[in-house]
Amino acid sequence: MRKVRAKRPYQKKPKRIGRGVGSGHGKTSTKGHKGQRARSGFHQRPTFEGGQTPIHQKFPKRGFNQPNHKSYAILNLDQLDRLKVSEISPDWLIQNKVLKSLGDGLKVLGRGKLSAKMTVQAHRFSGSAKTAIEKAGGKAILIEHK
Repeated sequence: MRKVRAKRPYQKKPKRIGRGVGSGHGKTSTKGHKGQRARSGFHQRPTFEGGQTPIHQKFPKRGFNQPNHKSYAILNLDQLDRLKVSEISPDWLIQNKVLKSLGDGLKVLGRGKLSAKMTVQAHRFSGSAKTAIEKAGGKAILIEHK
């Protein structure tokens, strides 16, 4: 009696290259005759376009990337006022998921008004934000960078 094997999903057999003339893929092993691509160790950059100037070289470079650029997490006074807390620090803002990340620090800007006095700790303050916080009876405490 013959054993019946479990059925497997169909898989095409890989092309076997360089196994003689009778295989159909022998002699030059599907590489054609001579030329750069026929040589051993041939490798081509993904951006190579056959000697034509690649598209990424045709377009001009634009702008200027400042090497020491800092990006601050920004909060405005109206956002601080909605929190209804007397003391605000960058750590508190992250723990309570008001901010996802600080980046290079926290900067407070002057949009809106404060209704209650509060102590705000930040790495930067705009001039209008600092005066508005102090006018409401609070403190604007500047944190030193690491």
